[in-house]
Amino acid sequence: MQASSAGARVLLAGDGPLTPKAYLIRAQKFSSYTGDTNSGGESFSSYGKNGNASPNEFTSYAENSNVIGSDFTNYGENENGANDTFKSYGFNGNVPENNFKNYGAEGTGSFDTFTNYRDESNVGDDSFQSYAKKSTGGTVNFKNYGKSFNEGSDTFTGYGERADKPKIGFKIYGVNNTFKEYADKKSVSFSGYSKTSSTTASEETTAKKVSGSLVNKWIEPGKFFRESELKKGNVMPMPDIRDKMPQRSFLPRTITSKLPFSTSKIAPLKETFHAADNSTMEKIIMDALDECERAPSPGETKRCVGSAEDLIDFATSVLGRNVVVRTTENVKGSKKNIMIGSVKGINGGRVTKSVSCHQSLFPYLLYYCHSVPKVRVYEADILDRNSKAKINHGVAVCHLDTSSWSSTHGAFLALGSGPGRIEVCHWIFENDMTWTTADE
Repeated sequence: MQASSAGARVLLAGDGPLTPKAYLIRAQKFSSYTGDTNSGGESFSSYGKNGNASPNEFTSYAENSNVIGSDFTNYGENENGANDTFKSYGFNGNVPENNFKNYGAEGTGSFDTFTNYRDESNVGDDSFQSYAKKSTGGTVNFKNYGKSFNEGSDTFTGYGERADKPKIGFKIYGVNNTFKEYADKKSVSFSGYSKTSSTTASEETTAKKVSGSLVNKWIEPGKFFRESELKKGNVMPMPDIRDKMPQRSFLPRTITSKLPFSTSKIAPLKETFHAADNSTMEKIIMDALDECERAPSPGETKRCVGSAEDLIDFATSVLGRNVVVRTTENVKGSKKNIMIGSVKGINGGRVTKSVSCHQSLFPYLLYYCHSVPKVRVYEADILDRNSKAKINHGVAVCHLDTSSWSSTHGAFLALGSGPGRIEVCHWIFENDMTWTTADE
């Protein structure tokens, strides 16, 4: 049987007479379910309950989707020999939100595999509450889980609680993970748990502990680099600089000036964008507002802008009216080793000030803009490593004063050292920008 609807396709294998016996061993396959969908939610309640060796496969579920929420409650409850596979679930999604509650509770001999789960997504948050609670002999493998483009978070509460001889393995797991009231420590293995060269022996030991907060120090290669690497002929990794945000547009200032934009006015703002209480949209709005209302760092001037007029006004208020805006030409070279071609220092390579603007996730196009003192800005040709042909023209900003940065900033985790000890450079990503005064 095959059922289809806009943006979703469901395949149910094993058709035949729905006798009690056939139903118990029936296989379900969800292929490309909710792919390329813009917001929405799915709920699986008591799915596969009391089943017998029923294989369920979720392949490319919610791939390339925007703000999809999924709830799995009592999925596979009291099932015997369950075999569930989540492959590329939430791949390349934008803020996927998944909640697993009592999944596989009191099951026997279940086997669950999460491969490339939420890989390359933008942020995303997953919650596993009482997963495999009171189960017997269950096996769960998390491989390359949560390698989000921007850091998401995962919470495991009561995972494997009161389970009998569970086998749980995490290989190349993501960041921002909290494990509370976890299963017997002897039943859990963290194989190949990623770490950077700056990870100390004590940090590595901590990362292998089951209780408490586990933070994987994985930073995408090339996301941060030293100024000395911007040298003609140098080969270096380039991160994925693609814009992972959903397509949105600026609103005219005549409209944004009339819209509420404050945590103190969250109620009318939620009403404007139909954001229900405790919904994903409410969280998106609140996260953006919190960042916009955050106190500036020492020496920083910041503003969130939702119109082209406000964007230009902020840049010129900081730098004056003689300004130039730059961004990296395209996304070629992303996630590959590239060669640096000719390099040019903006403003003669002198220490200068710039205004950098980064997209924030919000119902309409919103940029977080801030002045960045004591930087050097560069333009560099980006070449194919093998053919030496020019494939891109990149813009990079090197922050010379990092003394006010947190010691846990990703740049220091990737490069070593700490605040104020080194300069840190990064590329300007697709659809982000940096403003400087024009060369005289």
